[in-house]
Amino acid sequence: MAVSPDLFPAGLYVLVGAGALMMAVGFFGCCGAMRESQCVLGSFFTCLLVIFAAEVTTGVFAFIGKGVAIRHVQTMYEEAYNDYLKDRGKGNGTLITFHSTFQCCGKESSEQVQPTCPKELLGHKNCIDEIETIISVNLQLIGIVGIGIAGLTIFGMIFSMVLCCAIRNSRDVI
Repeated sequence: MAVSPDLFPAGLYVLVGAGALMMAVGFFGCCGAMRESQCVLGSFFTCLLVIFAAEVTTGVFAFIGKGVAIRHVQTMYEEAYNDYLKDRGKGNGTLITFHSTFQCCGKESSEQVQPTCPKELLGHKNCIDEIETIISVNLQLIGIVGIGIAGLTIFGMIFSMVLCCAIRNSRDVI
């Protein structure tokens, strides 16, 4: 049960699409500020509001789904582990990938799967525990980065509204 190589280009397309969206939103903000256009600044604010809502929603789902993600990866590991024990001669690329990625070897002991373990690994590390630890730490890091980006998004929304109100007030004076 290896990871499909078709998933990697899809992930790249999502990242490229997100980058293009952010570039378009930034362009709205720059043009709106340069032209002193309330309409374009309002569009910029709306785009930032939608992006902020998406960030918050993604963060909530990431924290709610953390346990499900951990159990899913642990189940994938256990399936690869059991497949290897059934047919040792065939070898298992998935098990080797798990061991090298998480720098662990086996479940309770590493004796049964020793040939698939990384050579540089000293001692025994339970892969089930390592999977839980690494995914928890990485999701926490993603959450912290998401909060930071959401904070910057809030500042962008505040500044766009302040600029929009300043433009409206300056036009009322004239």
